[in-house]
Order: sequence, then C-alpha cells, then structure tokens
Amino acid sequence: MTLTEPQIGALLAPYLGDAPTPPNLHAQLSVYLDLLLRWNARTNLTAIRDPEEIVRRHFGESLFAGVHLAPLLPTDATLLDFGSGAGFPGLPIQLLLPELQVTLAESQGKKASFLREAARALDLKTEVWAKRVEEMPADRRFRIVILRAVDNMDAAMDIAITRILPFGSLAALGGEHLLDESHQLKMIPVPGSHSTFLYLCN
Repeated sequence: MTLTEPQIGALLAPYLGDAPTPPNLHAQLSVYLDLLLRWNARTNLTAIRDPEEIVRRHFGESLFAGVHLAPLLPTDATLLDFGSGAGFPGLPIQLLLPELQVTLAESQGKKASFLREAARALDLKTEVWAKRVEEMPADRRFRIVILRAVDNMDAAMDIAITRILPFGSLAALGGEHLLDESHQLKMIPVPGSHSTFLYLCN
C-alpha cells in the first residue's frame, strides 16, 4: 500500500504545525517512503512496516525535531545524525531544511547503502559517513548533533558531545527515561505520543 501526497500531508500536519515547509516536501517524502518500503522488504531497515505508521513515527518525529531545531540554525549550519539507520531523523530534516549541511553516520553497510541510494533518489547533497562516529577526523565538529534510537544512548551521548562545535547544540528523540539528568536537556513532548520526547540543550 502506498500513500498519496495529500495523505502524507494530513498525517504530518500535527508534527509540522504552522512551520514553513518547502513546496516539494510531500512529494519527496513520497519518494522516500516508496524507496524505504521496497528496501525494507528485503533488508531490515525498520521494524515498522505500516506506511502510515512509518510516516507518523519516522517522518513525523524527525520533522518535529527539525521544526524545533530550525530557529537554532544559520542557513549554512551543519548537522550530524549519529546512528542514522534508515535516515531518521537526518533525511527528513534535510528535506525540511535544504540549506542545512547534513551528515548521516551509519556504520552498518546495508543501511549505509540505502542512505546513499535515498540521497541519490532525492537529489540531496547529504553526506553518508559509513563508519563509526569515533572514526571521524578529530577536527570534525557540527552545529547540531542529533540521536534517535541508538544503542546505549548515554555512551553515545558522551561521544556526541565531543562532536559539537562551540555554541552548538545536542538533541535526541526517545522515551521519557532516555537520558540521565546529568545531560541537562529539556523535554518537549512529541505530538501523538505519550512516551516520546524531543530532548534539546537548555
């Protein structure tokens, strides 16, 4: 089952609110969704199989993060998606904020291959770093580092912090007890969920 662009738009409305969006956002997300469904049939990119749930959980939550990050970012800012998986939240954020310089870090080969194909299909300048974040050159730093659904979040946070530029920000998407209090991040409830929050630096 595929979704029409109006259906995608209706599902995403609670996450985007009144935020300005590129005119081709829904069309690009439709391409992304179809590609993800095709690849997911033979490669386990996401456990979520229902297209509407993919749009809400993956696209919607990612775009919600992008809406809240946008005021923190100059037009030429950089963002690292740490442990990108099938591209969340980095690719939807790239579609929402085309001028942003996004790097998707994903060390699993099949997922990195999907990310490259998705970037090509969507005609994006997005960089795919197909290794561990720890293997990046020591001087690679980003205005925003964001994490979602990574293993051992606290350990990943400690690595992520070393990749943030001075005056940059850290963000994460996850459950209520995702992080310990030492990280001092504020929690913003994600629409349509009682258990998922966007965490941002104070």
